[in-house]
Amino acid sequence: MKKILSIMLVALMLVGTLALGSCGASNTIIVQTNAYFAPFEYLDGGEVKGVDVEIMNKVGEKLGKTVEFKNVEFSVIIDNVSAGKICDAGAAGITITDARKEKVDFSIPYYTSVQYVIFAADDAVETKTVDGVEYIVWEALAGKVIGTQTDTTGWIYTDGEINAQESDPDYGYNGVLYGTNTTMKSYDTAQIAADAIGTHVDYVIIDELPAQYIVAKNSGLKCLPLYYTGTDGEADAPVEEEYAICVTKGNTALLTAINEVLEELLVEGENGKTKVEELVMKHMGLDG
Repeated sequence: MKKILSIMLVALMLVGTLALGSCGASNTIIVQTNAYFAPFEYLDGGEVKGVDVEIMNKVGEKLGKTVEFKNVEFSVIIDNVSAGKICDAGAAGITITDARKEKVDFSIPYYTSVQYVIFAADDAVETKTVDGVEYIVWEALAGKVIGTQTDTTGWIYTDGEINAQESDPDYGYNGVLYGTNTTMKSYDTAQIAADAIGTHVDYVIIDELPAQYIVAKNSGLKCLPLYYTGTDGEADAPVEEEYAICVTKGNTALLTAINEVLEELLVEGENGKTKVEELVMKHMGLDG
């Protein structure tokens, strides 16, 4: 009997050890990201770098833990963090949505981004200019093929504006591009989508900074912010979203540490910029 109990005890200890090791050992925070979303995360010589990396490394310092980044497809991050078995957090320029909040806990927002349209430099797409800001409205994309990165905010918005119907209880409204023969193609990364401009897609919709990063490296491309056309006399409005870091529900200690770091980084300095804004400029190569 003692021998059986001993074997059972060892087995239980092994299970416990595996459980701890599967989602960040006591001294490690495992963070999943998608390293094709510069300047927030990108590969440099095989190493993941970027704004989110620096933020999470500061969280690791606060907690006295090592931070380990795992580069995965963006579309799996929320579900993996929700399961809480192979990672503790997700940091990948993730937009807060009601659907995602049902699965994970989000930090306070740390960056507001506008959706941008990437297009060929010689494309005569219709634009509007108000108060010195040139932009594109959804209606200008009607009848075209729009490329997006799977499961990103650009993908979510584009899918809704093309396919949303008032008769569908999940929507309750008709999308701006519904019934206009506009189609969408999804790609693993925004860069691959942008590479398809002129061959498989006409435009690509992605967040502001990744769009600017891609265009800066390709003289044959341009990008402009995407807006909704104002109704009932209202002004046109940009398509915006807020970024946050997500953690497994109930991981209060990690979430608290992330929020404390973000609160410190969001304080405006004497130069009128927050530390987050300075990190963005640094990883865009604009810090001097």
